[in-house]
Amino acid sequence: MQDKEEERSLVNVERKLNADGFTADFRVADGKLYPLSDDNKARGYAPEEVTIVDFYRFEGESNPDDMSILYAIQTADGVKGTISTAYGTYGDTDVDSFLKTVEDLGKDLDKSHK
Repeated sequence: MQDKEEERSLVNVERKLNADGFTADFRVADGKLYPLSDDNKARGYAPEEVTIVDFYRFEGESNPDDMSILYAIQTADGVKGTISTAYGTYGDTDVDSFLKTVEDLGKDLDKSHK
């Protein structure tokens, strides 16, 4: 298994997470987490139904302000996937607020997937 320090590129991390079953892409709307899909009836998940399994920070090579975070997430009914946001000033406030609520509930960093 690679050390997290060796997982420098977003592509490598996403490939590893996909291999580990984190295949859904998520978005946040109206305070809920939704899997991106063609199905407009996709179920929304409240913060208490979500666990942050892991996260990875990436810094732009030419600009330290160009940072993003990729979160590996699992829902209470077993849907596993990822969501990303810019770090700091450029972050998506809906995503940041939702994930902060998940963290406040103590449902972050369940690293049992490794």
